[in-house]
Amino acid sequence: MKRSILILFSLFYLSSFSPVLAQDDFYDVNTIQEIKITFDQENWRYVLDSLRFNGEGLLLGSIEINGQKFNDIGVRYRGSRSFQPGNKRNSLYIKLNFIDKEQNYQGQQTVKLSSALRDPSMVREVLGYEIARNYMVAPRANYTRVIVNGEYYGLFVNVEPIDDAFLAKHFGNSKGTFVQCAPNLVEEEPQGCKSDVFGSLQYDNSAKCYLHNFVLLSESGWDDLIELTYLLNQNPDEASRVLDVDRALWMLAYNNLLVNLSSYTGRYSENYYLYKDNQGHFAPILYDLNLCFGSYKNTGVGSDLKLKELQEMDPLLHIDNPAKPLISRLLSNEEYKKAYLAHMRTMINDFFRRGQYAQRAKELQGLIRKAFEEDSNRYYSMEDFDASLTETIGKRSRIPGLQELMGPRTEYLKEHPLLSVVPPEVSDVTVTRRERFSSEKVTDFKIQARIDKFPKKVMVYYRFDPSMPFSTVEMRDDGQHHDGEAEDGVFGAVVKPGNGGNTVEYFIYAENAKAVAFDPPRYMYEQYTASLEDLNN
Repeated sequence: MKRSILILFSLFYLSSFSPVLAQDDFYDVNTIQEIKITFDQENWRYVLDSLRFNGEGLLLGSIEINGQKFNDIGVRYRGSRSFQPGNKRNSLYIKLNFIDKEQNYQGQQTVKLSSALRDPSMVREVLGYEIARNYMVAPRANYTRVIVNGEYYGLFVNVEPIDDAFLAKHFGNSKGTFVQCAPNLVEEEPQGCKSDVFGSLQYDNSAKCYLHNFVLLSESGWDDLIELTYLLNQNPDEASRVLDVDRALWMLAYNNLLVNLSSYTGRYSENYYLYKDNQGHFAPILYDLNLCFGSYKNTGVGSDLKLKELQEMDPLLHIDNPAKPLISRLLSNEEYKKAYLAHMRTMINDFFRRGQYAQRAKELQGLIRKAFEEDSNRYYSMEDFDASLTETIGKRSRIPGLQELMGPRTEYLKEHPLLSVVPPEVSDVTVTRRERFSSEKVTDFKIQARIDKFPKKVMVYYRFDPSMPFSTVEMRDDGQHHDGEAEDGVFGAVVKPGNGGNTVEYFIYAENAKAVAFDPPRYMYEQYTASLEDLNN
């Protein structure tokens, strides 16, 4: 029992920082931004093509963002597989501090613009990030019109860079080990390294093997990454010492539900970052959602999935696949697996059960329709754009419509035996107040909750300081923990303030034989609160 509780606590170790949800104007999804770029060269397209072929060089220019002008900025095409020489519209990387190291726009020193290749709907990235930010650290994204040398270059997706500013905002600092998963898909693996490892976090034979699949963005940290892969593969019960397991489970559940296979769950296990926070835990960060919602279809096992296979993709895909240790090793732990399924159930209820995602996709398309129609360099016709939510687009790429994919997928998952089980029900969460007219003040937090549907374990996670991780205590229904009568369905626990703390943040975890539940469901961002001052008033 003691070991089980320790495992559970390691799963629900929550970082000391809260998410930053406020949107700056530059990423306001309800407003289309405007970026005007000016180059001295008339043949700027050719120059940018040449620079992209020959490394990471930047073309000097000037820029105007929503009317604010900046000189001496640098521009290059971004992306590797998405870049196409001679293309009318390639994704752009803009470095505002190319010459002046302090130059920025609303705190952003770089701008990353996605051309939305293989997304006729133009909503995959913006909608995908919007959903993800409800459960995990993820970039903001919206739309911008781009004009180059006076001509409309196109409508682009403006994605917040994952850089020092992003890390400091979400993790409190940017000094930790920072790794980008970027598998080398061109050159063969170095001699002595495993083949087809990509970004899967398999433990490999030497540091040179990791250099082939990851880019270290911090000054040091290769040893940290190697330790993570060693523990994950060789001693998964200890992986929680260096991995934020709960954040990883949220990402994996998201990838599976949204069929985001251009990420860890897919063939190359790509398009994510790892950042080691103040408490020494690696947190995964999603990136590049242009191909989510089934636009990329290969899981790494067999050929590309057909539409019906995407709709009915196993919610425990890769659970027995040693080549995907972040999935197979973590989900071999029954408590982690239940939490993973609970996270998927939460996302289904929040965004898919009643078609909320489809309504949001239509709203986004309505916002950008005119700007998309005016884009003569767009990849897709207006007919494709209009049909992209309900029909498969393209004869070669076969990009499924969002509703065409997620409508049947939602129904499939709702009825799936793993997700249709009934989790515990948490209700009537209260903290005991001082009795009216009593002179005896409340000095402890006596937390109660009604738990139905046959709970076998109930825990409360609490902290007195948002800068600290959560502690845990078991809630009982034995009549001895301020829970009322024994076995009446009301569970209780006493939390004693520590270090002068008089305000507590907390959430409830409840488990039965088949499933787990959290209250509030988005416990990493929303918790119950109580203060001794309020309880004594």
